[in-house]
Amino acid sequence: MWNRLQGRLRPVGCGVEELRCRRREREAALRKARREQQLVSKRLVRDNAPEEAEVDLILGEAEIQQFLRLAQRGTEEKERERALVSLRRGLQHLETQQTFIRLEGSMRTLVGLLTSNQALLQLEAARCLHELSHSEQSAVAEACLPATSYLLTYLSGHSSDFIELCLYTLGNLIVESEAVRSQLLPQGIVPALAACIQSSHLTVLEALGYALSQLLQAKEAPEKIIPCASVGSSVLGSTLPQHMLRLLQPGPKLNPGVAVEFAWCLHYIICSQVNNALLITHGALSTLGLLLLDLAGAVQRSEDAGLELLVCPVFRCLSNLLTETAVEAVGGQMQLRDERVVAALFILLQFFLQKQPSLLPEGLWLLNNLTANSPSFCTSLLSLDLIEPLLQLLPVSNVVSVLVLTVLCNVAEKGPAYCEHLWPGPLLPSLLDMLAFSDTDVIGQSLELLQLLFLYRPEAAQAFLQQSGLQALERHEEEAQLQERVHALQRTALHG
Repeated sequence: MWNRLQGRLRPVGCGVEELRCRRREREAALRKARREQQLVSKRLVRDNAPEEAEVDLILGEAEIQQFLRLAQRGTEEKERERALVSLRRGLQHLETQQTFIRLEGSMRTLVGLLTSNQALLQLEAARCLHELSHSEQSAVAEACLPATSYLLTYLSGHSSDFIELCLYTLGNLIVESEAVRSQLLPQGIVPALAACIQSSHLTVLEALGYALSQLLQAKEAPEKIIPCASVGSSVLGSTLPQHMLRLLQPGPKLNPGVAVEFAWCLHYIICSQVNNALLITHGALSTLGLLLLDLAGAVQRSEDAGLELLVCPVFRCLSNLLTETAVEAVGGQMQLRDERVVAALFILLQFFLQKQPSLLPEGLWLLNNLTANSPSFCTSLLSLDLIEPLLQLLPVSNVVSVLVLTVLCNVAEKGPAYCEHLWPGPLLPSLLDMLAFSDTDVIGQSLELLQLLFLYRPEAAQAFLQQSGLQALERHEEEAQLQERVHALQRTALHG
């Protein structure tokens, strides 16, 4: 969620350093990492074999027992396989799933088939487990716990299809409860996933990204899963971060589906705030900055299919990393190239203005974090003549308006030389339009920007008065949250 700490501006006599100090305090609140609702979900992988077209029936106890008996003791392998196919189709129904887990010995039999030495039976048994793992009832999925150690073992196998299925099944099981994850962690799920990330099969990598993202979203992840507790047993103690960044590097080998999964994984690690300095040291800012440039290039080439799926986590990763105090200490700012990053960001903002306006706040949040403590990024905004395009975003929504105004405050706060580029120009008319809004956050941020502008460009106050600025302020004199700030600004405009 967006956290904004409302600040109060004192009357005339407010010093430059005092104003800057208050802005820094408010910015610290605004720039904290977002904690969005988690994207926990389950995924279902089904074979498109011809028998899938047949009618799936709800199975009773007798039918389940018959199929399990045939699968175990059938005289021909095809007969045993068909029995498991029929069972799998039945397990697509919740009623059959509930009956199956109530039957004594049913899961033991299925696990026995999973560990058989016949590949087709193994695959069908794994598909049955996958149907159970996808159940909407946690008790059904938790009944699969006896199979988890085998699923982890098979991640080191040779069949990419089988590994993919095991990964999606594990990913579904991970979200069920802490008890499930408590069993998987000592069984070595993190080292098993770290071994998979070196696979050359894209389907395996995408499934791995899904399973890992489920693990990283667990409420206990910051304490038990992510930290460098010991080499190999935790995410940051493994080779996973380096390989994730490798898979996010732009170029001909970049796969969009894989990149989306691992960009979200990186986002969850960053949001945990366990050791973001380590990620910055590994070159996370540089990799993500280059990926942002590549995504902007894709927009210009009209290669925009599903682009927002990757842009959103990239925006968030960069934004959160830029809030780290370690950024300066490890040379993080040097990993981003000012003008190219700002130009790329505006290309994407213009694209999403037309295609996906809901992503504009994500991009503006990144722009805010870029400009908050960086005069060079503010200079880039001015040298690339991006103030007017920024002002054009004001009417989109109240959330967008507040973020645009916050970015402009970042620029104005840098001093008189920066304010010379803001006035004369279209800024004052735009701010007068903003004062006609009823949203308190929009008005409050507009007042702050005017205060900064009048502080560094006193002649702008005269222009404000000539354009009926006082009348615009009078509309908000009776609003409790804004009253003191309105009066302070009125005095500043009248007395300089």
